[in-house]
Amino acid sequence: MHDTTCSGTVFVNTFTNGVLDPGKPMLGPVQDGGYIVANTAPGCWGPMITPALRGGHEVTQPVYVEGAQVGDAIVIRIKSIEVTSIATASGNDETVEGSFLGDPFCAGKCPECGTMYPETRIEGIGQSAIRCVNCGADATPFRFTNGYTIAFDETRSLGVTLPQAAAEQIAQSGRNYMATPQNSIQNPIVTFAPHDIVGAVARLRPFLGQIGTTPTRPLSDSHNAGDFGFFLIGAPHEYAVTAEELNQAKTDGHMDISRVREGAVLICPVKVPGGGVYVGDMHALQGDGEIAGHTCDVSGIVTLQVHVLKGLTIDGPLLLPNEEDLPYLAKPLTAAEKRLASAQAARWGLAKIEETAPVSFVGTGENLNVATDNALERAAELLQMTVPEVKNRSTITGSIQIGRHPGVVTATFLAPIDRLDKIGIMEYVREQYQL
Repeated sequence: MHDTTCSGTVFVNTFTNGVLDPGKPMLGPVQDGGYIVANTAPGCWGPMITPALRGGHEVTQPVYVEGAQVGDAIVIRIKSIEVTSIATASGNDETVEGSFLGDPFCAGKCPECGTMYPETRIEGIGQSAIRCVNCGADATPFRFTNGYTIAFDETRSLGVTLPQAAAEQIAQSGRNYMATPQNSIQNPIVTFAPHDIVGAVARLRPFLGQIGTTPTRPLSDSHNAGDFGFFLIGAPHEYAVTAEELNQAKTDGHMDISRVREGAVLICPVKVPGGGVYVGDMHALQGDGEIAGHTCDVSGIVTLQVHVLKGLTIDGPLLLPNEEDLPYLAKPLTAAEKRLASAQAARWGLAKIEETAPVSFVGTGENLNVATDNALERAAELLQMTVPEVKNRSTITGSIQIGRHPGVVTATFLAPIDRLDKIGIMEYVREQYQL
């Protein structure tokens, strides 16, 4: 399923067809401790108006990590993220009836000739520009309810939303302005030239909406999580699953957690041999919750370093955010705080205080309540605590934060160091927070 020559660095510029399929060839292998450098394609809107893609994104071809076996974990250090797009477009969506079978993200259908996953061509600009190659019909499964085109400054520090004339200029040369990778087949979303919001200024802080490992069965890339994946249960198309199949297969690589950015460390489950590390759906910016359903999807260059963590069996990702991204209550205690706490403990007859460090557990589900329960249960199982204890720790030494509004959260808190040592991640925690 992959080349047998192990490499210290694997360069990736090929993509899936929107489906993460463990039966398809992987790139690599990359050696344990090696690097993956990827030229990523925009996620969300471009793939959403490209019905030939069988997923809501167009993620990179997975990479086999040497030595990663089922039941291990892969530590991914996000070394760098560089936005290459000059401009993009986004906004809130609505579906186009008749242009999909059950799920517009992964089962596009031409409304006229009925072809599933039709090839399309671009005719002109605007929301009717995506045409079925077979019959010429308007074949987009999605349109904007309110949208914008945004252009970035040369340093990729700020973006400004543009008026109609500028949006239409960009639409005429979409792949160029979005810096779409050569092997990407998506239709550039700037083709729609949305311009409902003009003159708004937004700060850039890029992160990866998709990063993780390959599921155990073919799943639409955007549905490799409990919220979007919920729509696969009993679906009328070929990627339908049962609830049990989804829960066993998914690896929760589609997180849309804005803290998954340069400098962060992600620890992912290995559910297929080699893990199959993939990446995509880079966002130039996003507020927690991605409340519009979509944000500023961009092309970019990503550098990751991967390490195999033997014997750490986890169901979903653990995140070690940058310290500045930690909730206030979950930041590591300073030396001064420890001295004050020790003095207070001694006053009450307590010989020593607990040694702790931050860790963030990702949870997903069909809604935020289910996702929160998932994160708490994952933390309790891995750290050998009760769920009520995890709830208490998340309340007084951490926070529940929303990644994506339908159903992705993180439960972040200060966990006892002896528990983190026992599961084998304390080396990475110490390095991340300079403990």
